[in-house]
Amino acid sequence: MLHPNYYVELEKYNKVISTPNRKSDIYNGIFDRWVNPVVTRRHIPLTWKYDLDMNTNPYFMERLGVNAVMNSGAIELNGKFYLVCRIEGNDRKSFFGVAESDNGVDGFHFWDYPILLEDTCPEETNVYDMRLTKHEDGYIYGVFCSESKDTSVNDLSAAVAAAGIVRTKDLKTWERLPNLKTLNSPQQRNVVLHPEFVNGKYAFYTRPMDDFIDTGSGGGIGFGLCDDITHAVIDEEIITSKRKYHTITEAKNGAGAVPIKTDKGWIHIAHGVRNTAAGLRYVIYAFATSLENPAEVIAEPSGVMIAPLGKERVGDVSNVVFTNGAIARENGDVFIYYASSDTRMHVATTTIEKLKDYVFHTPEDPLRSVECVAQRCELIKKNLEILKNQ
Repeated sequence: MLHPNYYVELEKYNKVISTPNRKSDIYNGIFDRWVNPVVTRRHIPLTWKYDLDMNTNPYFMERLGVNAVMNSGAIELNGKFYLVCRIEGNDRKSFFGVAESDNGVDGFHFWDYPILLEDTCPEETNVYDMRLTKHEDGYIYGVFCSESKDTSVNDLSAAVAAAGIVRTKDLKTWERLPNLKTLNSPQQRNVVLHPEFVNGKYAFYTRPMDDFIDTGSGGGIGFGLCDDITHAVIDEEIITSKRKYHTITEAKNGAGAVPIKTDKGWIHIAHGVRNTAAGLRYVIYAFATSLENPAEVIAEPSGVMIAPLGKERVGDVSNVVFTNGAIARENGDVFIYYASSDTRMHVATTTIEKLKDYVFHTPEDPLRSVECVAQRCELIKKNLEILKNQ
């Protein structure tokens, strides 16, 4: 017998997923923020959380609750927008679910079932943060973090991170491939598959790590090639976007969305991390690599592109924004999906032309305060001359 409280909660759920979104009045010329989060835990279907049977759930309790929805891969297929969301249950285990929207800024609703991956790694405890790549070989690849217990130490928080790989053609049937192996890096997170072959090989952006938390000797975002993605092995990683002292990437940085191809280069939307008195602060930044050599950085504008603002700063892990999904449409529109404070998903919209202008014409960071002030004074001088001549 269906519990009558189901209809009460269903009305609330339908209101959430049907609420229209609108652009924020916050302006920077680079992108538009949207006021409402696009996916939250309130978007999770009731059938995923409640036992609807009044006989076995007389108080209509959440049996399998959901804590957060975050860090989502993004892709456009047949004119629709899809997010493969990281969904964290109340039990702290993460899993993936597909949310669909007609316009990419609101109306996201989950398919009937979450993604049940093949259980090929008995030691795997948790999976999260999938990047989706439409590859020129015809497959859609999902690269995600596969986390296992580190049994080499007597510490319940010690873990081992690897890059898991799956592929699909419809987001419904997924084939699990062996995890990526990087011969010179014990652990990997934030791995992104490049959408095109490079020198006839599959190309990955990596993040070399010595252990689960620390990047250690990893100097930034890595790049490596492999011959066979069904048994992916990278024997050499070179560093692309480097970590730098007293910048937004000082503590660590990692690849975010799949790079966007433009006529001037590949545009990357990544994350950088620095230490503060309140803990780690995650922000989003951009850079570009060469069309001929996707490992070569050719432009890197100074500072942060997206930082947490207002309510975005509050959540399970505060003062964080993180992206692992963006959609660049054929008409030139770009949708950047980002999570705030490991709690909810947002969208920022821009265009290819604006991104190119931002990445290639914004000055680089001169890395010293005195030079940064001189850089700013030059801008002020130019602007005062313009105003004077009006």
